Amino acid sequence: MDDKDNMTVIGGTRGFGRWIAEHLSNDFNITITSRDRNSGQEIADELNVGYSDDNIGAIQDADIIIFSVPIEHMVETIKEVAPHAPEGSLLMDVCSVKTEAARALDDYAPDNVEILPCHPMFGPRVPTIKRQIIVLTPVENRSNAWLDRVKNYLMGADCEIVITTPQEHDKYMSIVQGLTHFSFITLASTIKKLHINVKRSRSFSSPVYSLMLDIVSRIVYQNPSLYYSIQKNNKETGYARKTLIKEGIYLSNLIEQGDEEDFVNNILESAQHLNEREEALIRSDKTIGMLTQKANVLTKSIGNEIGLKDLYSQDIHVGIVKKVTSKSVVLQNNNHEDISIEISRVDIMSKREVFEWKKNNLKLEHFRLTVQMPSKCNEKYLIEMFSHIECIIDVDLIGVKRVTESLSDFTFAYTTFHKEDKRYVEEYIEGIGGNIIE
Repeated sequence: MDDKDNMTVIGGTRGFGRWIAEHLSNDFNITITSRDRNSGQEIADELNVGYSDDNIGAIQDADIIIFSVPIEHMVETIKEVAPHAPEGSLLMDVCSVKTEAARALDDYAPDNVEILPCHPMFGPRVPTIKRQIIVLTPVENRSNAWLDRVKNYLMGADCEIVITTPQEHDKYMSIVQGLTHFSFITLASTIKKLHINVKRSRSFSSPVYSLMLDIVSRIVYQNPSLYYSIQKNNKETGYARKTLIKEGIYLSNLIEQGDEEDFVNNILESAQHLNEREEALIRSDKTIGMLTQKANVLTKSIGNEIGLKDLYSQDIHVGIVKKVTSKSVVLQNNNHEDISIEISRVDIMSKREVFEWKKNNLKLEHFRLTVQMPSKCNEKYLIEMFSHIECIIDVDLIGVKRVTESLSDFTFAYTTFHKEDKRYVEEYIEGIGGNIIE
């Protein structure tokens, strides 16, 4: 794409529209719109992009116009804005349902404007567009100039591109999104109706159950209105839901009737249809393995210092590992307090990350040390030697006093995390032949 095309995001203050404004502003001159001027301007200032509360006015100089509004408002918004698009511009939408949006773009965009409906297969929580899947659903003869430019931009950003029709997109999305969401939402509702204590159930859980429960929780904790819109507006999803319910009743009846043969055959036939046993086992084994990997690393670290970053609050916990279970880890922090943390919600920090955090957040101890050494010692190498002492954070040579022709007193200022590190440093210097001057 051309450098710094003008992009207007209709509805760019929330959800995926905001994500576009935040993550693509280095590549485009972006203007976002919303009806609420106060909050819209505030968000635009935060993201360092333009703002307008006038959809029509905001697109007058746009090269690319992206519609990012709720599914139920998509068609009416396209109908309002598309006829005013500048000649040669590109209109896109990021709707989860493509057939109606594509039809609206085709109907209301002028002939001298191109359209390219698309569906980013990720949510606004992802930190980068790299390695994400983008589905493009071009309409025949409506994106002759822009399609290759969009593809080249996305491939340059390391995206995976899928090109299909709006109709095929909706058919597959009725399974990939619609049926998946409905199944997990139904499962969560069933657990609620059965009055199951979820935290207690995890005490009995297998890795597969824990993984499933995490996915169910991820779904139900997000945007329920969006899930409803996907179920309601993708017509293919209704058929998928009815088929799921019908199959559930059929299989349940087989069990009630004691029909093991038909039940088993149904599973075998389904497995044959899925036809990816090895791939599925490899992927699921890897995922399940990741659930226990952190616990194994933490167990090996018992008695040692480690840093943990909370994935949700971004809080940092640094301390000595005292106890590890399959679900939690107990750290003793710098104040000798025991803190219990769920393993599933933290990442293990690298040694360097822990060092930098301690350097910036703990009270540091400052010392001076005078060492008598040969006058010919190279000051640069002395500093480097001190820097490699494990507990030293910073060190500086602040004075050199010649004592004899062959000996000099070298005075260093250094910083450590703990007072007791002073003795360790002195023992180290004496161990390499240095004579400490009191």
